[in-house]
Amino acid sequence: MNLRRPNSNEATRTANRSRDVAPSSGICTRCIDGCRGNCEVFKASFRSRELIYPGPFGEITAGCDKDYPIDYSHLNIQGYALGAKGLPKGVKGNPDTAIFPAVDTETEYGWTKKVRMKIPVFTGALGSTEIARKNWEHFAIGAAISGITLVCGENVCGIDPKLELDSKGKVALSPDMDRRIEIYRRYHQDYGEILVQMNVEDTRLGVAEYVHKKHGLETIELKWGQGAKCIGGEIKVNSLDRALELQKRGYLITPDPSSPVNQTAFGSGAIKEFERHSRLGFIGEDSFYAEVKRLRDIGFKRITLKTGAYGLRELAMAIKWGSKAKIDLLTIDGASGGTGMSPWPMMEEWGMPTLYLHAAAYEFCKRLADKGERPPDIAFAGGLSSEDGVFKALALGAPFTKAVCMGRALMIPGMVGKNIGVWLKENNLPKTVSEFGSTPEEIFVCWEAVSNIVGKSEMKDIPLGAIGIYSYAEKIKVGFQQLMAGARCFSVPAISRSDLMSLTEECAKVTGIPYLMDAYREEAMKVLDS
Repeated sequence: MNLRRPNSNEATRTANRSRDVAPSSGICTRCIDGCRGNCEVFKASFRSRELIYPGPFGEITAGCDKDYPIDYSHLNIQGYALGAKGLPKGVKGNPDTAIFPAVDTETEYGWTKKVRMKIPVFTGALGSTEIARKNWEHFAIGAAISGITLVCGENVCGIDPKLELDSKGKVALSPDMDRRIEIYRRYHQDYGEILVQMNVEDTRLGVAEYVHKKHGLETIELKWGQGAKCIGGEIKVNSLDRALELQKRGYLITPDPSSPVNQTAFGSGAIKEFERHSRLGFIGEDSFYAEVKRLRDIGFKRITLKTGAYGLRELAMAIKWGSKAKIDLLTIDGASGGTGMSPWPMMEEWGMPTLYLHAAAYEFCKRLADKGERPPDIAFAGGLSSEDGVFKALALGAPFTKAVCMGRALMIPGMVGKNIGVWLKENNLPKTVSEFGSTPEEIFVCWEAVSNIVGKSEMKDIPLGAIGIYSYAEKIKVGFQQLMAGARCFSVPAISRSDLMSLTEECAKVTGIPYLMDAYREEAMKVLDS
């Protein structure tokens, strides 16, 4: 278990010179006057605030590497040789009917008007970051053809270079938002949906009104926070004019681009970029209900909420208030989530870790359910990336958890597919790819499956990153089917907490999932004593 304070990391492109470091500070045990670097303290001595963020900003995704006392790897999935749950009505389990390709991986969320997805995963919020903007076609089309929901994140309208505001300071035209919605909808397959997320600035700009009036979106998402950080979202801009423009639109820009001192530093090349930050949101029970009502009055059929790795009080607020307001989905994002655009020390050291937060979410939802109240449908997020994590998350939160929200795991396939296209044009395929062929049809095992969905004539317009996401989603689906079949669960609602066991007594204490030497012991004794 590694809980030391890091003073160097690949994410910040820093490294300790000494082979030994002080655990509490991360500083080399032998710090020499004259050292040529390159720990974080060394580099921050001349690049200052730049060291807060992973880099190069906008070109990478980054995830925390802090090793928490327990995480999802401390849970194992039960396997059975008896029975079958979740088969279609009237079908009895036998070796011919209970086969893993027959497992139904569909899920749905929503209070009344539900949304179906082909697999129980959806994207994290892909908002105003450069990674999301320049890869949007890959991400959006990939999600659409995979039959999963795509979350268009915060600040998209606010940073649109071609944004037009009306006389009241509200969005009148946002070509980038229009582009994002239209791309997803062009390839939508009746599964999943695109929804837009709002923060303080989005609310002030009238983003909800714009996307409903112009595009008829049915779902809007309120945002309290995320697992990667406890402040608002940020991007970086390397233009003084752009920084001043965003400042005029109401954003917090640091360092202050209107300051003559900072303008001089930018002109001399010392300051190379500015940060655009969103404001902190402030929640209250009455104001939350009022906002949900306001959005429903606009015409939205579903209201969702994204919250982060806050403590138990805020978690209880999200669940209880969400229940009373009848929101359609609550996404609970544990530390350390994120896509790499968050302050690195915050990603490493802030918030409730994923497993702890999710265990508490189940406890709180059950408390409401036991009193006859209906909790909102739940999605878990926070570093989950594969089918085993999906199964464990759904089981840990069963029956309240309907899906898993994935950030980096669903972005990476989009970027890989995109880059394969670049390498093909440059005739520069790496061996890791070229061993499978030299054309997209040979390289992508799911090429024909995608062609069958969109039609052969449409394949010329399908970016390879979208095929990458579809391929990864298909891998999750098949692996998920295999795990479900092994646990004798043939539909998502059949998954339960009894399908898990804790590998350590500490994990059992936190999650309430029995220690593996206690799980099913009573049933085992009945067999032995019969």
